[in-house]
Amino acid sequence: MLIDNPRGGFAFLKGISPYSAGAVSLPGFTIEHARFLRPLPLKTGFDAVDAHLKRLKRPRQALCGMELRSPKPFTFAGFNQFNAGYIDILKQWDIPFNGLNPVARTNVAPEVGAPTEPCLYGFSYTIPANGAPKSFIVAGAGELPEGSLDPKDLIRSGETNVSALQEKARFVMGLMDGRVLGLGVTWADVTVTEIYTVHNIHSYLVKEVLQRMGKATDHGCTWHFARPPIQLIEYEMDLRGCRRELVL
Repeated sequence: MLIDNPRGGFAFLKGISPYSAGAVSLPGFTIEHARFLRPLPLKTGFDAVDAHLKRLKRPRQALCGMELRSPKPFTFAGFNQFNAGYIDILKQWDIPFNGLNPVARTNVAPEVGAPTEPCLYGFSYTIPANGAPKSFIVAGAGELPEGSLDPKDLIRSGETNVSALQEKARFVMGLMDGRVLGLGVTWADVTVTEIYTVHNIHSYLVKEVLQRMGKATDHGCTWHFARPPIQLIEYEMDLRGCRRELVL
């Protein structure tokens, strides 16, 4: 379900309370992506986002994507607890739209060089841009069906052999396909494809990912040696199609 969010200059795919499934610019706007040279502690990161938006004369509601880094994967219960505090900040910022969270999100735990506390790595937001092509953010997703945070729904739970990982990757690509379609864009519009796993991806990368990316392979894909945010999830992806990328 794609929902217009005119306050922010983007539409979003309905997700669950911690995040939307993706965001796409409305006519007259474009989405920019920014990341920090070094991840910032979450509160400091939110302050930096606020300052950046103020410099651009954009409202807080222009925020449409967040990328977090965690010290280690949460339990399912711990993830819900973390999300409660994160959602409180969005509510303080008056971000929810008609009771829904419009901000897409990726949250992963680096296997090497992990932070000591939850941090903000990057974020996305809209700015006015007449005549700009659609730009978009697809939220991170692991091997769980859309809308679920139930460990019983995990694909091949507890398995990390090649066959299981290939099935997980195939399933996640299906989620990416669905979100790209739901945002009204195509793989040819994707400028960044990211994979998050600590497992070897080479045996299935071509068949399950690259051959399904179409023209997006022009830009390759980025492998982050990181774990998805919840224990037992082994493989995650996200995407975006942005014409401007910043390092702050």
